Amino acid sequence: METATLKTEIKPIFTLLKFTFTLVPIVAGLDKFFNILCDWTHYINPMILDILPFSGETFMMIVGVIEIFAGILVFLKPKIGGVVVSIWLTLIALSLLAGWTFADVAVRDLVMAISAFSMSRLATIVEKN
Repeated sequence: METATLKTEIKPIFTLLKFTFTLVPIVAGLDKFFNILCDWTHYINPMILDILPFSGETFMMIVGVIEIFAGILVFLKPKIGGVVVSIWLTLIALSLLAGWTFADVAVRDLVMAISAFSMSRLATIVEKN
């Protein structure tokens, strides 16, 4: 691939995705502690909620910490972080689909998972040049 094409066309796309998948997980993770955007416990699959040894609020705080770390990982190591975020979003989508609640959010999360994976693949190209 030509270096000029990489710098002018691919690198800006990669950078936008990198910052998106850094900021969004960190903001969503922090909000698991404050519930400003929404009450995140509504998104817990009832089957999962029934087997948890603690409250839904505690579970979402654990999820929040994981999301914050995932966002930081994307910033520091986008190739690995993109795959982690992609898997994380896919698992969330599958959980939502299994309970057949919030199917619209599940579809959105699958689209974001594909985008995070694509960012990871772009990181491979950008890092080579």
